[in-house]
Amino acid sequence: MQFGPLRVINEDWIDAGAGFPTHGHRDMEIITYVLEGRIAHRDSLGNGSVIKPGDVQRMSAGRGVMHSEYKHDDCGKTHLLQIWIAPNVGGVEPSYEEKNFSAEEKRDRLRLVASSDGVDGSVSIHQDAKLSVGLFNGAEAAEVELDPAHRYYVHLARGALEVNSRRIQHGDALKLSGESKLSLGKGEAAEVLVFDLP
Repeated sequence: MQFGPLRVINEDWIDAGAGFPTHGHRDMEIITYVLEGRIAHRDSLGNGSVIKPGDVQRMSAGRGVMHSEYKHDDCGKTHLLQIWIAPNVGGVEPSYEEKNFSAEEKRDRLRLVASSDGVDGSVSIHQDAKLSVGLFNGAEAAEVELDPAHRYYVHLARGALEVNSRRIQHGDALKLSGESKLSLGKGEAAEVLVFDLP
């Protein structure tokens, strides 16, 4: 709960016919990342879509937005992460964006999926922060240079992974500061989210 502008990561498993009824948000960058299954999104901006694995949905609540998410199909549970990032500007026009990132783009590397300027095809957020996602299994590994002046939050969405020589399991996270390198490897069906935060 609150690491820099990263406010929270909610992990949810949703049964058929269940979900989140219409409710409101203000001044929050909300990113939905589906790990398994599908979830239907509706909002007061007129957007409606079904979010599936590989999709990254960004909703900037700004001056205020109402939305709902429901699982309408009966094919097992939907497993998702909903991430809240505090914006660096308040009262903006609410907006919505959704993009798909294939497993191949995330395999054996970190793929940027959200940033302040939408670089490399990422969704754009109102905060000087970045979110990258990677898939690692067996000998697959990555090493990334870090800015020691930034904070980094590493969240393992599933599997097991070695992060800077520390072994973490599904649901674990590491808070890093003053670090110059991030090493990821020895994964067991690992899916990892890495936040670069001011």
